[in-house]
Amino acid sequence: MNSQSDDASRFQSASEQARRNFEESRRRFASTGDRFESYLEKAGGYVGGVRRWSSKHQPGGEKTLWVAVGIILLLIFVLAILPGQNAGNQQALGMGGPQPVGVAVAQKGDIDITIDALGTVTPLATVTVRPQVSGQLLRIDYREGQIVKAGALLAEIDPRPYIAALDQAKGQLARDTALLANAQLDLKRYQALYATKATSQQTLDTQGALVKQDEGVVLADRANVETASINLGYTRITSPVAGRAGLRQVDVGNFVSAGQATGIVVVTQLEPMSVIFAVPEDNVDAIVSRMNSGADLAVTAYDRNQTAKIATGRLSAVDSQIDTTTGTVNMRALFDNKDGALFPNQFVNIRLLVRTLHGQTIVPAAAIQRGSDGAYVFVVKPDHTIEMRTVTLGPQQGDNVAIAKGINVGETVVTDGGDRLRDGAEVTIPSGQQVAKVAPAQNAVAIAPNPQEERRVLFRKLTPAEREQLHSMAPEARRAWLQSHRDELMKRKDQPGGGFGGRMGGGRPH
Repeated sequence: MNSQSDDASRFQSASEQARRNFEESRRRFASTGDRFESYLEKAGGYVGGVRRWSSKHQPGGEKTLWVAVGIILLLIFVLAILPGQNAGNQQALGMGGPQPVGVAVAQKGDIDITIDALGTVTPLATVTVRPQVSGQLLRIDYREGQIVKAGALLAEIDPRPYIAALDQAKGQLARDTALLANAQLDLKRYQALYATKATSQQTLDTQGALVKQDEGVVLADRANVETASINLGYTRITSPVAGRAGLRQVDVGNFVSAGQATGIVVVTQLEPMSVIFAVPEDNVDAIVSRMNSGADLAVTAYDRNQTAKIATGRLSAVDSQIDTTTGTVNMRALFDNKDGALFPNQFVNIRLLVRTLHGQTIVPAAAIQRGSDGAYVFVVKPDHTIEMRTVTLGPQQGDNVAIAKGINVGETVVTDGGDRLRDGAEVTIPSGQQVAKVAPAQNAVAIAPNPQEERRVLFRKLTPAEREQLHSMAPEARRAWLQSHRDELMKRKDQPGGGFGGRMGGGRPH
């Protein structure tokens, strides 16, 4: 009793506060005109009348009345929003009629098995040209960045000391050659004297040794002449390879020494050009077996973004061992590089073509769906209904993927809108593309639908009379009837009011 009296007093206080607020609002808006004031007076009269009526006739008084009004308003709000939500859900689940989808036809074509890798452009030869003799640098005979041929003159060192050394070696050779000739004549004389017993054997032998000694000296002099000649040639610094000469590293007038750390210039070979790239060790067997069979594996180089093709070449060599730190094997590809598109130390993306599979069944990769049972596709039948079918995937090339099992060439598959589909659903093709009648693949396996989901689909296609008929059946008879009429029902469209509610009584089929 005390609790009820407290509630009544609090409600009475709230009512008085509301009345005072109402009177204050009426006074505040009195300036808006007599008509508005009359409306407020009428509303106040209605409120007062309702309060008086509820106090006399309504159990619980005015409080119960306002609670009832709030409940009624809440129910009106719920009923207003639920139909829109149900319609949206039905449309999202494909229950509002055929769903528009994008499709593609399975084609027969070729699929390239490729390996993508990251590569670095590596010249076959990069030479730092250093002086091989010492002297003052007299002249530079190339332009920075110039394309030079093998043997082209790059620079000259002061040759005068080396010309003098060559002349000196030639003079020594001439002197020793004359001594050798004189010793040979003396040897002939001693041989004649010895034949007549006019000289001793010892004298003859001594002269023969002298001749051999002079021959050795002459040979050494000839070597000195060749050495001086070579050193003189080294004063003309030439390019050992054909390629591009880099920036000058030594200026004219500097003294250079043989074997110095700083070279004259760096020459880089540009044609042909190689790219070194690494592939995973798991792919080595397939690559090596193809090379051993005599196949010429094509290699394509792309830019950093892998959008523009730079050059096409061939695989030339495979490294002799696997890098244990990365699990990869380095390989070298050769490119003609006639246009100079590949630049030394450039980063490129490499695509190695291992083999090409011919006569494959190809569908867009967007058609592949994945579930708990693996990969599957939605196949569109000629009657524009959907069949979920498992597939075995082959290699993928770009946006296309080969189907090893499950699809025949010519069958139509869904590529867009598959997230709203179910097995047996009806679809429309906005593009107007016709669906060819193609026999399913012999190894095709349709995905068995969920029995509960299938019963939902069937119940949505029942007419009111059929729903009334099934309502009166036992669960076993109901299942038998649905199974016998399954094919016929799947061809129908969803009926208004279909589902598990209403007259079926349980909200869920047995």
